[in-house]
Amino acid sequence: MRRFAHDAERFFAGLLDYYGVSWEYEPVEFVLAWTADGQPAAGFRPDFYLPQHNLFVELTTLRQDLVTEKNRKLRRLEQLYPAVRVKLLYRRDLEELFAKYPWSCPVKLAG
Repeated sequence: MRRFAHDAERFFAGLLDYYGVSWEYEPVEFVLAWTADGQPAAGFRPDFYLPQHNLFVELTTLRQDLVTEKNRKLRRLEQLYPAVRVKLLYRRDLEELFAKYPWSCPVKLAG
């Protein structure tokens, strides 16, 4: 059984499976900064990759005031890798998904 960092990721994977959407979990880490000698110093690893859609999906269940760092990383990723498509789903997006799919087992989101 796959281990996810958060129950929301497990729910999202189940939703993708239900609809037959192929996915990979954290398959790539994008380097966002390098040391003076060229070694990776900072990176970003999106939660999911949907190969049929050539799209990465990042979930965040943090309070809006705590997602500043994640948004900064996404902006940096867009600068360095303009061809990479990433969709960020915020807590409110995930709550709407939970509400739309009553057959699922909603999880408590971080507060």
